[in-house]
Amino acid sequence: MTPPAATELAGFIHHWIPREGATRTLLLLHGTGGNETDLLSLGEMLDPTANLLSPRGQVLEHGMPRFFRRLAEGVFDLDDLRVRTEALATFIGETSAHYGFAIDTVMAVGFSNGANIAASTMLQRPEALRAGILLRAMLPFEPNAMPDLRAHRALLLSSANDPIVPVAQPDRLAELLRSGGANVTLEWVPGGHQLTRADLTHAQQWLARP
Repeated sequence: MTPPAATELAGFIHHWIPREGATRTLLLLHGTGGNETDLLSLGEMLDPTANLLSPRGQVLEHGMPRFFRRLAEGVFDLDDLRVRTEALATFIGETSAHYGFAIDTVMAVGFSNGANIAASTMLQRPEALRAGILLRAMLPFEPNAMPDLRAHRALLLSSANDPIVPVAQPDRLAELLRSGGANVTLEWVPGGHQLTRADLTHAQQWLARP
């Protein structure tokens, strides 16, 4: 799809694609090296009736956009993660007011680094994000106190052959979210870290559930 020109709000360059009568807003969060256009086609395939909100990560790693810093592969800068999570939650709130969509209709669709900051937002600022499709997610951090996630739901799509995400990570993230009361589905798909047709199929089936 050809998106409209990107704009900036609350410190995030982003695309906003509204749909008349939309009951859901998909927050599209790209992986390392991606940008605000990467997941637009996926979002449209998942729900062609949804608003699409797609920000670009604010951090650069060797020129590649990310949503938060890391110290090494799989080792997150937790101080930066906290700051960037707050920034994303603020972005959700400000775009909600600016564009006129309800925060409780926002569903993240995050890949890799984008999935990790979506999980972090659910744990740190649960009022800002109540649902997510988390593709190749890791556990972002262990909270000192679990928030109340009884109004939250998440689909985790992971691969046992992922060379970047250890198998134990999605299991622990699912366990943690469930301990807060979230409705969590964890599905294992073939392949590695990259997305496959199976991801789209599982996500569409999950979205179709009442």
